[in-house]
Amino acid sequence: MSATPQQAPAAQKLILIVDDTPLNIGVISGALKDFYKTKVAISGEKALALAGAEVKPDLILLDVMMPGMDGYEVCSRLKADPSTREIPVIFLTGQTGAEDETRGFEVGAVDYVHKPFSPAVVKARVRSHIMLREARAQLAARLLALNNELEMARQIQLSILPHSVPQVPGLDIAARFFPMTSVAGDFYDFIQIDDTHLGILIADVSGHGLPSALIASMLQVALTGQVHHAEEPAEVLVGLNRALCGKFTHNFVTAAYVYLDLEKQLMRYAGAGHPPVLRWRNSTGTTSKVLENGLVLGMFEEATYQALELILEPGDRYVLYTDGVVEAGNPAQEQFGADRVMRFMESNKQLGADEFAESFLAELSRWSGQTTEQGQQDDITLLVVDFKGKTRP
Repeated sequence: MSATPQQAPAAQKLILIVDDTPLNIGVISGALKDFYKTKVAISGEKALALAGAEVKPDLILLDVMMPGMDGYEVCSRLKADPSTREIPVIFLTGQTGAEDETRGFEVGAVDYVHKPFSPAVVKARVRSHIMLREARAQLAARLLALNNELEMARQIQLSILPHSVPQVPGLDIAARFFPMTSVAGDFYDFIQIDDTHLGILIADVSGHGLPSALIASMLQVALTGQVHHAEEPAEVLVGLNRALCGKFTHNFVTAAYVYLDLEKQLMRYAGAGHPPVLRWRNSTGTTSKVLENGLVLGMFEEATYQALELILEPGDRYVLYTDGVVEAGNPAQEQFGADRVMRFMESNKQLGADEFAESFLAELSRWSGQTTEQGQQDDITLLVVDFKGKTRP
């Protein structure tokens, strides 16, 4: 029967002792020799050279008062160098004044050991800060791995969103998507039947981050199953709701689905707890809210929905959005609100869909004091649909 192999001991940590007094070096080395590897420097210049070597110390015990370059200067240079910045420095000093200790912490030291040295205190302080450094390194590695995973999730989410808007004769469409974090609970997509029939879905999953993004990804799969009745918005929402029910318990989804029939110049629309569609009507010069809401998606399996039908007129503009637009707050804690969106539509009716989307988001950023690149309070999705008129065959 073979013996069980023993696990190799972990590599000893390297401690750099910097002091110009042999007695002090002897006391500290003696306290640490059974637990750590040590190197010694008797000047600041030598300490910097050893700290910058290929094999760097895991911790530095640094005397404050040395001829030439003192400990404060050595510590400042260590912290200014990216290659040695993270090495913890414990000052060795006979000074006990608050001003001296404050100066040490200001230049980057993590602790003090006062002379005359107690071997037990030296060992305890070194052990504590070695453990702290290892814990920080583990946290940094985990954070890096998490950030890498979030970036992968962001790329996957972007891949399921449309890479471009449909090119439909008679329509001018613009889409903008800005997640609050790496990933978002907002979603939009199109069902293009042919050159005269187009379905548009916009949705918003409650909450933020990865759980909401995963649910949003379900919507793409669920929407593909609605193609055979894409012309019936109420049936599309019923199908999405049944596909989502039972898949999660702590979230819900709001959605709006619009179907454009350019051949008959009709728009059909149904909503599921989503903000109203906003319409600019060129013939009357007015903006209005279009709202037909049923229950949110994903919570009630037997939920039913109703649809509105509107006549499309040349010059009409429809704006679909998630609540990150209307609930954006400014420093005075006011929400932007749908009325401000409507006033902006009235003041900028001459802009094309793409230019309108850019101008509107710039106005939202100016008003809120936050940009869509950073600092926004919620995910933002904006769809602008202009009806130019029925094209002749």
